[in-house]
Amino acid sequence: MVCPYHHWEYDSSGKCVFIPSHPDQPPPLKARANVFHAEEKYGIVWVALEAPSREVPNFPEGEDPAFRRILAGPYHFRAKGPRILENFLDVAHLPFVHAGLLGDPARAEIEDYEVQTTREGIAARNIKIWQPDPDGTGRPAQVLYHYEVMRPLTACFRKMQNEQCFSMMDTVTPIGGEESLAWVVLALNYADQTSDEELRAFQDKVSAQDKAIVESQRPELLPLDLQAELHLRSDRMAITYRRWLKELGMEYGTA
Repeated sequence: MVCPYHHWEYDSSGKCVFIPSHPDQPPPLKARANVFHAEEKYGIVWVALEAPSREVPNFPEGEDPAFRRILAGPYHFRAKGPRILENFLDVAHLPFVHAGLLGDPARAEIEDYEVQTTREGIAARNIKIWQPDPDGTGRPAQVLYHYEVMRPLTACFRKMQNEQCFSMMDTVTPIGGEESLAWVVLALNYADQTSDEELRAFQDKVSAQDKAIVESQRPELLPLDLQAELHLRSDRMAITYRRWLKELGMEYGTA
């Protein structure tokens, strides 16, 4: 590591090992940088501010050579992380917020589905949704969504069309008391004729639609008391997510 100001050099432990302006002088012992555990995975650098208690969340398609991986974002939200994550899990908004892309208002019914809480987090399977343009390639289809929540602010889904799979991982970084960045990894095993730039532009459009909704939600803090807001069967993921956060003792971004 090299400081961009005076080019002091540091080793991996944070100790200064060389000062260019005084090359013959041993660096003072107090010349030490703060060091954090970091790991690069799926094209993202993951940093732990304290000793990590768990591995980086598992997103198999992000490492599978049969899948093309594309980074999108980060997307800036004037919102706290739990509201952003819950929006990611909300399938009932797709026909309306993303009409013409990820849903059709005339085909908005969500069939019943089950959500499980596991040792790793939350999982939901086989959620059927009709989409005019499910992945930015312009081909309509009925798709099956499989969701996983691996961490309080990290989740992914797998969107299946027969053997075709479009996967997305969304992880949120708080950057202040009221703002967050959402980092997105896309992975798909088809549509080789569609460029990375086209797929990224599609995700930019979808995220802009989500941003307008998420930033307008009130209360800004996500209520963990399930009586505070009205929920329906189609909100089972949101209900389970809130219960799980409460069990974890989550306080950031919640009420």
